[in-house]
Amino acid sequence: MFVPCGESAPDLAAYTLLMPAVSVGNVGQLAVDLIISTLNMCKIGYFYTDCLVPMVGNNPYATAEENSAELSTNAEVYSLPSKKLVALQLRSIFINYKSKPFCEKLLSWVKSSNCAKVIVLSSSHSYHRNDLQLCSTPFKYLWAPSVQKSVQNKSHNWEEMEKSPCIPEINDSEFCIPEGGNTKTLCDEGRSKEIPLAVLLKFVSKGDNIPDALGLVEHLNEWLQIIKPRCNDPTASALLWKIPSSWRLLSGSSLSPVLF
Repeated sequence: MFVPCGESAPDLAAYTLLMPAVSVGNVGQLAVDLIISTLNMCKIGYFYTDCLVPMVGNNPYATAEENSAELSTNAEVYSLPSKKLVALQLRSIFINYKSKPFCEKLLSWVKSSNCAKVIVLSSSHSYHRNDLQLCSTPFKYLWAPSVQKSVQNKSHNWEEMEKSPCIPEINDSEFCIPEGGNTKTLCDEGRSKEIPLAVLLKFVSKGDNIPDALGLVEHLNEWLQIIKPRCNDPTASALLWKIPSSWRLLSGSSLSPVLF
């Protein structure tokens, strides 16, 4: 499933894997884009899989004309050895009924690679929030006990995601994360494989989700200290995130003057 760029597979022992869930607003994917672009992470391989809709495109993190023609695919892996970070970016949706097989194979690879933990960046639709959630922070977390011990009260104002039933007012219905994509599948597979896995999630609405992605990486940064702010003001670190070149066309190209 994992195909390295070099002749041999990289050593990822004790690394932290950051990855998105394919969920509402693509917030997790936008957040991973920011991390890869800001840290200038190097591509170390990709996943060859039939579980995602095939796609190919130009380098989304191009910095000059020379590297803009490099190709990117639907599931690529980037690394930053100095911070023991590895990031998986997913750029297309799952084929019907293929989400679970993908998560199973992915977490088997994580376990064989001896990664220290997995952090899933996700989102859930804001209109599903109940009265209690509307009065609290939109940021939520889910994590295994082994991860919770390592956090050591660094979660700041995060609150644990409530276990909401899939069918309202039927308490014995299966727990779900509304519009959370493959988030719950990753949680279930991580638990069954005893993999330290955490989910950092934000309630969002569809539209311009760049501010949601920035908020998500800001909260992640409070925990992992990926980048340091320029001053003592913790909100100043938002200025340090590097916007990928591919975001210039995030909402499509500009309108043609001939329309007017």
